[in-house]
Amino acid sequence: MNCQQAKSLIEPYADGELDAAAILELEKHIHDCPACAVAWRQVQGLKQALKQDTLFFNAPKELRRKVKAELHSQFATGSRWSFPNWNWLTAATTGVAAVCLALLLTVTLTGPSAQQQLAQEIVSSHIRSLMASHVLDVVSTDQHTVKPWFNGKLDFSPPVKDLAAEDFPLIGGRLDYLGGRSVAALVFQRHKHLINLFIWPAQENRSQPTAFAPIQGYHLVHWSEADMACWAVSDLNEKELMEFVQDYETEGIPK
Repeated sequence: MNCQQAKSLIEPYADGELDAAAILELEKHIHDCPACAVAWRQVQGLKQALKQDTLFFNAPKELRRKVKAELHSQFATGSRWSFPNWNWLTAATTGVAAVCLALLLTVTLTGPSAQQQLAQEIVSSHIRSLMASHVLDVVSTDQHTVKPWFNGKLDFSPPVKDLAAEDFPLIGGRLDYLGGRSVAALVFQRHKHLINLFIWPAQENRSQPTAFAPIQGYHLVHWSEADMACWAVSDLNEKELMEFVQDYETEGIPK
């Protein structure tokens, strides 16, 4: 893949429109090409900027007052013969507005929430790590090897725990990218099943583990602790994945 081909795929990639093969090829090119890596970061930055609340502005009170006064003036000065036409126009405008409102409500109510979109992104990252054989950047069952590996690579220190005694051994970790930021991905194993645990700082109150509906056959559990957002994803059944989460939460707490 050359730069021209890659740049034409960056926006579809950002919108989640590429198939798995194209994603792998593009990600490899972005990893090896500084220019395309910059283009990818620019697209990500633009998408994040467009989601900001600061792009929405309320109309000034003076402007609203003038609009209302102008509408009142039109009603007050309109001649009697023009009312039928005005009523027809009002009815038509009202009908169009109602249709637009119905469409807007349909899109709003049926579209995925921000948390659902994040859950889908997490599952996609989990699948890509398996397909690209890039599950681990650091291979170790020792939490005191995995935790220091993240130093200088992230702007936070993820809590790394060893759950070998609970039959969920740590096997390593890697860097990943979710929701517009770099995150830690800790990898655990349960027999032949891999568990990706994504962690990043978040301004959230401590929350209890919540299981999500499976996405593409993968189970997810979300919770927060110590100012960190935590998402576990695996093809394990929901019961065992929840056991993993509970063991992770209680590890280090005196029993």
